[in-house]
Amino acid sequence: MSTASNSVVKVTSYSESSSISAPLYHGDVRAARKPERRESSFLDTIVGRHGSLRAILSQVKAVAGTNTTVLITGETGTGKEVIARAIHELSPRRNRNLVKINCAAIPSGLLESELFGHERGAFTGAINQRIGRFELADRGTLFLDEVGDLPLELQPKLLRVLQEQEFERLGGNRPQRVDVRVVAASNQDLKQMVRDREFREDLYYRLNAFPIYLVPLRERKTDIPEFVEHFVQQFANSMEKTIETIPEETMCALVRHHWPGNIRELQNYIARGVILSNDGLFESGPLERCEPLEPGIANPTLEDKVRREILVACQRANWKLGGPRGAAARLGLKRTTLFYKMKRLGIAPPADHWQDAGSMERL
Repeated sequence: MSTASNSVVKVTSYSESSSISAPLYHGDVRAARKPERRESSFLDTIVGRHGSLRAILSQVKAVAGTNTTVLITGETGTGKEVIARAIHELSPRRNRNLVKINCAAIPSGLLESELFGHERGAFTGAINQRIGRFELADRGTLFLDEVGDLPLELQPKLLRVLQEQEFERLGGNRPQRVDVRVVAASNQDLKQMVRDREFREDLYYRLNAFPIYLVPLRERKTDIPEFVEHFVQQFANSMEKTIETIPEETMCALVRHHWPGNIRELQNYIARGVILSNDGLFESGPLERCEPLEPGIANPTLEDKVRREILVACQRANWKLGGPRGAAARLGLKRTTLFYKMKRLGIAPPADHWQDAGSMERL
């Protein structure tokens, strides 16, 4: 990236097309690959690999060729799914399926069937046998996203398949053998969940065979200019616009910002800016005024301490404010009481948690 004397940053032109849904890498280039693949071909597409991500990518290359279970942790929006895909792409299983399932997105009553399948007649409405995600991932890789939301009653069954590579379909009594490499991810503090008896200790240590922690974007500030350039070019191409320059003051503001939503938040911010941009100049929109409290504040007031306690609880609960695992329950407060405290302290949920944000606005 070059900085011009007239206070603008020139946007680098990218030759390959980019996938809008992929926050860490330049796009899906598998269709253009030749049969002969270099081991590092997928890593070459990842944005930020020359910055602080290098140590993480070294871990990815080291573990990819094994069958070891990997647990990827980090805040929401840090790119855990991209790292899981990199592990699969660099593994001997790359020509088999990479099957993904978000444990938080499926009702607990249906999750067992999604993971392990069911036999005909296993429950009302089960008119046919169904193959689960583990069988679909046989000889491939299964990515368990948000594994911290896996119900306690299902955790022993997951532990069994990890240890013995076999399970039974729902309603069945015949063991099914599979050869599946599991990569799990969570933005929750699983160690704390074990202490709170919300997650099985034996399952945690089985998943945590090879841990990879993704640092938040605010601790990777040297990578932000590369992400900005990449996303500007990506969205400009998809919207058929030409953007040649980014004002230097805009880039400086983006580097200084806290980015509580991490790479996903930055990606969405750049998309909004490209929509507003004309005449080849990137037009930035307003940044969120509320930022999480920085650690190490000198002589914190009582209000600072309360704000930090609320932020820690919200982040640990993935900004779920209500429910038995939500931030309100962790703080021992009613949900409405937590809303009032957050409004008074100027704490707002990230943009991708709009439902709770809307509830707060109505108070």
